[in-house]
Amino acid sequence: MVASLALPASASTPTIKANAPVALALAVAVAAPSAAQAPLAPPTFGNISFKGVDKPTPVPVRITTDRASRSATRVALPSATPAPKSSGVLGIAASLAGIYYIYGGTTPAGFDCSGYTQYVFGKVGITLPRTAEQQRQATTPVTDPQPGDLVFFGAPAHHVGIYAGNHMMWDSEQTGTAVMLHTDRTERNGGATFGRV
Repeated sequence: MVASLALPASASTPTIKANAPVALALAVAVAAPSAAQAPLAPPTFGNISFKGVDKPTPVPVRITTDRASRSATRVALPSATPAPKSSGVLGIAASLAGIYYIYGGTTPAGFDCSGYTQYVFGKVGITLPRTAEQQRQATTPVTDPQPGDLVFFGAPAHHVGIYAGNHMMWDSEQTGTAVMLHTDRTERNGGATFGRV
């Protein structure tokens, strides 16, 4: 391999002064890498083959829900009652704790208040309108709030959250805060109203 390059006259060793640049060409021989410098890759990767395996047939498992007590009196456990719809809503609401408020947000990337309630209820198959006021108008007003009801502030509503019971609510309140459980603030701004979906 041969490489060539041109140097300006000022870079050459002769001390002759010239008024115009003089090109100087040098030829440099470059040797190919030795065997010791060659990449350390095997010449072949070998033969790779795959064989299919039949998937085993699952064995049916018998599941029982009621079991007798192991005490001497052998008392049977009461049958489980289905969880109220609100437990699903509150579980989803709690699972989103820590997600920060984003104005206009409707996804776990960030929520505003009504985007949060719309998302949570959507996860249990309930469609809510987009804004707090539209959600207020879509619910049935109640004076005895139950966990899972919506909490509205203002008329028209400017804020909404999900009532969790014991004067607590889940909401995405404002810029700089995350979804969290806190007091329902019914005393603030003239109180709150409640709506049931």
